[in-house]
Formats: sequence, C-alpha cells, structure tokens
Amino acid sequence: MIRISGSIVLYNTPIEQLNKLIHSFGIKLGHMQIYAVDNSPTALLRPYCERANLVYIHTPSNPGFGAGHNIAVDLALKAGSQYHFIINPDIYFNTDVVSPMVAFMALNPQVGMIMPEILNDNGTVQYLPKLLPNPFWIIRRKLHKFDIFYDRFIAKYELREIPRNKIYEAPILSGCFTLLNLSAIKEIGCYDERFFMYFEDWDLSRRMNEKYKTIYFPSVSVYHGYQAGANKNKRLFKIFLNSAISYFSKWGWIDKRRKIINNKVLNQDLDQYQRDESLN
Repeated sequence: MIRISGSIVLYNTPIEQLNKLIHSFGIKLGHMQIYAVDNSPTALLRPYCERANLVYIHTPSNPGFGAGHNIAVDLALKAGSQYHFIINPDIYFNTDVVSPMVAFMALNPQVGMIMPEILNDNGTVQYLPKLLPNPFWIIRRKLHKFDIFYDRFIAKYELREIPRNKIYEAPILSGCFTLLNLSAIKEIGCYDERFFMYFEDWDLSRRMNEKYKTIYFPSVSVYHGYQAGANKNKRLFKIFLNSAISYFSKWGWIDKRRKIINNKVLNQDLDQYQRDESLN
C-alpha cells in the first residue's frame, strides 16, 4: 500500500480554520499521517490536534514556514512515507483531491512535485504557477498600478494563457498545497531554512525542476484563503524583501539559465500529460 503523509505549519491558527481543513480530508485522514507543527508561542492547539489524530509538534521558537515543514518531512521519511503533502492551514476542499494527485505522481516517477488548481472562495482561479522571474518582475508586480503593459506581462509570467484544463510543467509552484515525491526530496533536500517565510517554495521548485518535473495539475482543485499579507503589513513586507534578496543572491541576479528554462516551459507539449492520462 502507498504510504502518504502531510504537514501543516500553524501559527496562532483559528480553530475554525483548522477544523475546516481537517474535515476536508474526511475518511482520507485515516489513510495518511498528518503532522501539525505549531510555531505559536503557546500550545493551545495541542488538544484539538491530538483529538483529530494529528501528530502535534510544538516549536515555540518559531523557526519559520520551511523549517517547520522540514521537521515533519524528516519524521515522514523515518516513518517510510512515499508521498507528502505540504498544506497551508487556510486550505479546504470539497472532493477527494488526495487520491488523484497521488495516483498521477505514482504513474509518473519523473515528477517530483505537483500542485492542484488553487481557487479563491468565490471559485475564481489564483494564478500561482509561474515562470522563473528576474528581479525587475518582482518590482513590476508590486507596482502594477503604474504599468500600462501590466496585463500582457502578468499573463505571460503567471502562464495565464495556457488553457485552464491543461496539465503542464511550471518551474515555480506555490507551497500552499503541494505534493512531494519523497524519493526526490531525499536527493535534493527539502526547504532551505535561510528563508524564514516567502520564496522558500520558489527555491524548492527551482531545485526540484533541475532534476525532476514540477507539474501543475488542474484536474483537481482546492480553495485557498489568499491573504497577500506582504502587501498589507510592514513587518511581513520586510520579511518578503529579505527573502527576495536571499533568493536572487542564491540563484543569481543575472541568471543565465532562467531564459532557457522559461522558453522550454512556454514551448512545451501541452497535450503530453493528457495523453498519458488517457492511456492509463
């Protein structure tokens, strides 16, 4: 039997929000082990998590999003898990998304990381798969109100022109709800803990995409309470800025491979995975 696990990193998370997420898994929770890594100062969420059969780990030092998930991934590997979900606490869904995602990854061992379609509460799409950015694109996205060519730019950067139902490779996937192939994680490592929050998922996607496929899988959908905290909070914006600097310092402010990878994505065969699904 395929062994599946997942992890949620918490920080003063409302019980109502966490309850909505856990109920989304329904009976599937009995077939997978979910780790709750609580970065909150106090362990007030422990009783709920233990009643929900989650493995509760309290980390009041708050090491960050990636570091929290790394704790869980390490435990999952030791327990023999093959596939591991990275889950934001503000995620929920109404149908089984676990089985189709795991089945797709099991049939495609060259895939190291996949994410489903991510929706707003009103059912509109959050365009989270992306091309590899250059530093100017990050600034341009923040200052879009002053850019008359912004719509053309963002359509390309966020791959919005690809038909909604297509399964395709994207070099950047969001970490809000992601399935990891743990055999690939053993090879490339999990999150770089230099990123406290923001860009850690971009960095992992980039490293994964160097050796494995990173796939957007819109055959299933989840809802995500997207907050855009860095646009509203000065402290979070500072963290965002520091993480952006760390990301480009790591991968290069002038990145010679960026254009090659992006051109490959823009010219990929968009029917490849649909054909594979029909064969199976």
